[in-house]
Amino acid sequence: MAKRVLVVDDEKGVREALRQILEYEGIEVRAVDSGDIALKAYPEFHPHLVLLDVKMAGMDGLEVLARLREQDPQAQVVMISGHGTIQTAVEATQLGAYDFLEKPLDTDRILLTLRHALDQAELESENLRLRETVSDRYAIVGESPAIRQLLNTVDRVAPTAARVLIAGENGSGKELVARALHRRSPRADQPFVEVNCAAIPGELIESELFGHMKGSFTGAFADRAGKFEQADSGTLFLDEVGDMSLAAQAKVLRALEEGRVTRIGATKAVSVDVRVIAATNKVIEDEIAAGRFREDLYYRLNVVPIDVPPLRSRREDVPLLVEKFAGDLARDSGVRLKSFDADALQALAARDWPGNVRELRNAVERLIILSAGETVTAADVGRLAGTTSDATVGDLVRCETFEDFKQTAERAFLEAKLAENGWNVSETARKLDMPRSNLYKKIEKYELQRR
Repeated sequence: MAKRVLVVDDEKGVREALRQILEYEGIEVRAVDSGDIALKAYPEFHPHLVLLDVKMAGMDGLEVLARLREQDPQAQVVMISGHGTIQTAVEATQLGAYDFLEKPLDTDRILLTLRHALDQAELESENLRLRETVSDRYAIVGESPAIRQLLNTVDRVAPTAARVLIAGENGSGKELVARALHRRSPRADQPFVEVNCAAIPGELIESELFGHMKGSFTGAFADRAGKFEQADSGTLFLDEVGDMSLAAQAKVLRALEEGRVTRIGATKAVSVDVRVIAATNKVIEDEIAAGRFREDLYYRLNVVPIDVPPLRSRREDVPLLVEKFAGDLARDSGVRLKSFDADALQALAARDWPGNVRELRNAVERLIILSAGETVTAADVGRLAGTTSDATVGDLVRCETFEDFKQTAERAFLEAKLAENGWNVSETARKLDMPRSNLYKKIEKYELQRR
């Protein structure tokens, strides 16, 4: 696709000369003679670059530059002038101009500046696209009251420097909340550093967090900065902080109190400016009572508590999540995009999802890959999920009597079969080889409802 350049100059000779040079390079050119016309043409023509004269009748180039940058903060503008001064060039740069060219214009200088400016514009556009892709990948999806309340809390807490402790079940989206807090904070352009405290052996967690000096222990072949130093000026996310060793907890507490960390084997502490966000799937009060977590650290981390709801408490968000996961898979993994019919979405929403959003995403991927048609149906969901969900297995184990066990199992079996057949009672009864009247009685007995 040809690059587009908007030329703004009140001298016809300059406009035509620039048009000839640029069109020879295969660039699409639109030339106008005033700032007013340029401001109207910009949003419609949407050029990759603007060549803008400083001194023009009516609105001068610096005012046009300022208004263009208000319209589009990404606008790439090169100023041109026959009366250039250092002061004018500085002012233009402060207003966001990419470069400043003096008349008479030199063809080689024009083309060199043009090439660099277009490369810069393309780089900024790619960076913006990547940021939007990353932002979309970590978006919190949902419109349920629980999610709206969560997002409202994030919006209120993110701009502050307050530490946050995020609680929630595995797979519920605690990392997404942490990233949202970082993304909407004044530290958004600084590092977001994540540490999974449960995945790092206890003997290595201190080195991971605080770094080490060469030779401080076996295997320390070079100086290494820890996560606190890496996150300086940004956000440090301590995931599964409830699994951190007591020794590491003591050092984290000291780092939070003093704003300084000391590498293993070092004698001098280093100052760090880090916002700490922690997350856990454990009840920290229980861990404190059992002597596995420091109470003073808990109060340091738990300035603002945020609870992430499990998926079973916001079932109305399942269709939106399914749509997002299907789109992500098609974009990132090359999996063919498939739609989910209404009955399939109802069957998915009916499950309890003990693995929460993470489990749902895996299920969507399996359904898209293994279903035969272009549309995923309730029958596909039933075949993949089987007759009982993981949550149902948990329910069965919790049954106290054999009679409770039989009724819980029968209810789960019938609910799954009805969902598999799109809640067609006659078809379900035929496949189960039972009288339709009996099935209706069972539906009434267990108060089964199509979700």
